[in-house]
Amino acid sequence: LCAGGKGPRDLITDVPGVRVGHVTLCGDSPDGPLHTGVTAIVPPGDCFADKLSAAAYVSNGFGKSMGLVQVDELGSLETPILMTNTLSCGACYDALVRHALDRHAEIGVDTGTVNPVVMECNDGPINTIRAMAVTPQHGLDAIAAAGDTFDEGDVGAGTGMTCFGLKGGIGSSSRIVAFDGCDYTIGVLVLTNFGSRSCLRIAGRPVGRLLAEAEDKVDDDPDKGSIVAVIATDLPADSRQLRRMAKRVTVGIARCGGYIGNGSGEIVVAFSTANRIPHWAGESRGGAAAPMIDTVRRLSDNAMDDCFRVAAASEEAIVSSLWHAHSVVGRTGETTWSLHDAAGRAGVDIL
Repeated sequence: LCAGGKGPRDLITDVPGVRVGHVTLCGDSPDGPLHTGVTAIVPPGDCFADKLSAAAYVSNGFGKSMGLVQVDELGSLETPILMTNTLSCGACYDALVRHALDRHAEIGVDTGTVNPVVMECNDGPINTIRAMAVTPQHGLDAIAAAGDTFDEGDVGAGTGMTCFGLKGGIGSSSRIVAFDGCDYTIGVLVLTNFGSRSCLRIAGRPVGRLLAEAEDKVDDDPDKGSIVAVIATDLPADSRQLRRMAKRVTVGIARCGGYIGNGSGEIVVAFSTANRIPHWAGESRGGAAAPMIDTVRRLSDNAMDDCFRVAAASEEAIVSSLWHAHSVVGRTGETTWSLHDAAGRAGVDIL
């Protein structure tokens, strides 16, 4: 799990300027118990005016994420990224539109519109998802709450998620790489809601099989439910290279025992903070027009092997989502046990 040096927090926010915030919704509603929320990944600066190089990778498209088509076509990101439950994508889309409109009066008037990026997993087994409790204000509040430290586990978008039949949620990790005498950071954040219990492996140890045998439940549910991930880096990587990194998240998924089942959506968005893409290139705005031809730094493909350490960071982030989560009684009254509680009940060593 620990291949490569880690950042000081071992979080995606080790990438300079990247921040993460949560809004967690727990309690009762007229429709039933709520266990849901929003998580915001906020890049530095104004990413509408000065966009970030980005890429999207869909390993299995059983998902309802929003904004990936334009990210794939243009190779850029122009809003923060919000994560939430499946039926709340619309509310988070509205939040990101409002966030952009509040900062740019030109949007929809003398320039184009905006491409919000929203990622989701289905928390319906634990949360009363039909209540559609997440509002646009919750999305805005998650952005406003973003900072360089944040909680993992059953918080924000991860509040109602299940991973390998255990309580899952938000997990994060980071790696430091060095090129030409300078250190750079690659960070990953996952929202885990996938996996079959008996398949779970931690550092190569068949923890899931040991739990299943202790519970006399070797026959397990299929791998379904989804995992979405965000990679951030300050490396001067272009969209093609970011997509190559995004593909390696699937290595981390497989190391943990996920096999990317038919009903599981595996979707990754990756972005770089290094080279900004001016929205108003060629237009005069209070002075000389921004150039139509940029000069940018670009990472050599010879460096990609070190960048593919994101596979180990993804594996660690998945385990971290389990490690930090707590047992919860869901909408049906059944308990989804945390990794620690399940292992304690079964007398199984986690590591």
